[in-house]
Amino acid sequence: MNKVYLFLADGFETVEALAPVDVMRRAGIEVTTVSIMKRKEVVSAQDVIVLADTLFEDICCDEADALILPGGGVGTDNLSAHELLRLQLVEAHANGKLVAAICAAPMVFGRIGILEGRKATCYPGCEGDLFGAEYTAAPIEQDGNIITGCGPGVSFDFGFAIVERLCGSDMVATLRSQMQFNK
Repeated sequence: MNKVYLFLADGFETVEALAPVDVMRRAGIEVTTVSIMKRKEVVSAQDVIVLADTLFEDICCDEADALILPGGGVGTDNLSAHELLRLQLVEAHANGKLVAAICAAPMVFGRIGILEGRKATCYPGCEGDLFGAEYTAAPIEQDGNIITGCGPGVSFDFGFAIVERLCGSDMVATLRSQMQFNK
């Protein structure tokens, strides 16, 4: 079974975290929401309080097949400021693990240097921090072991892209049918 860590920080975009979690769990992926806030209660940009499954201090990123960042301006700033998370993202990327970020969060990838020579997308206006990347403005961009998404409106597609990478296109087709995305 695939294991995924999705990191939460105060100010995250609610739908960008919870829609992908929903899609991945429907696919049978073991998704753990991880608070970097030193408390399990994390407050979204829309003032939704989410109880994370665990705290950053209690995980080992080496155990995960993928590390995922939801966006949100304040949330992205909080994720970017977490030194140990940044180090884990660099290591995961270097080891070929899937790393994914949506909306403003691809800026974290740019700031830590893992987008160099890669195609990437993000929320319009954030592309200046995608250092070394070719900004495509696509809804979803996949390049190597990196998946990026442009914003809240593609949250489900972002989740489907992660599922496709970890479980294959047949699982995505099944999910899209079950979830009525084929209508």
